[in-house]
Amino acid sequence: MKLEHVGVVVHDLEATKAFFVALGLELEGEASLTGDTVDRLTGLKGVRTDIAVLRPPDGRGGVELIKYRTPERREGDARAPMNTPGIRHFVFSVEDVEGTLERLRPHGGTLVGELVQYEDSYRLCYVRGPEGIVVELAEELVRPEA
Repeated sequence: MKLEHVGVVVHDLEATKAFFVALGLELEGEASLTGDTVDRLTGLKGVRTDIAVLRPPDGRGGVELIKYRTPERREGDARAPMNTPGIRHFVFSVEDVEGTLERLRPHGGTLVGELVQYEDSYRLCYVRGPEGIVVELAEELVRPEA
C-alpha cells in the first residue's frame, strides 16, 4: 500500500497552489471535474470542481487541491487552533527551514508558534498558509550516514 495523495478543499486555488509550489512541490496536473460520476462519488448534486495535483520532487504522495464551484459550500475555520480535532497539518522534510520560511512568506506563510530545535535532531516549525492550511517544516540536524 502507498499513500497516493491528500485532498484539501480550498476557496482560492491559485493562492494555495502558489504556496505549495513555493514550498517545493511540483504541479503534476490540473483539471475541471463535473458530471454524474463526480456527483455519485461525492454524494453531492451538481458538482463542478477545479483541481490541482502537486507532488514533492521525490514523487511520493502528494496534495490534491480542490475548489468546489458548485454546490455552495459551508465555511470552515481557517484559524482553528492546533488542538482542534481533524487533520491539522502536513509534515515536510526540508533541507533549510529558514530558507523555506522565506520562500513561503510572500505566499501568505506565517509562523503559528516559533521555530524550535528539538534536542540535537530537528529544527521544527508550523507555518499557516492560504486557507488556514498548516504545514510543519522539519529540518533534520543529524543526518544518517549513507
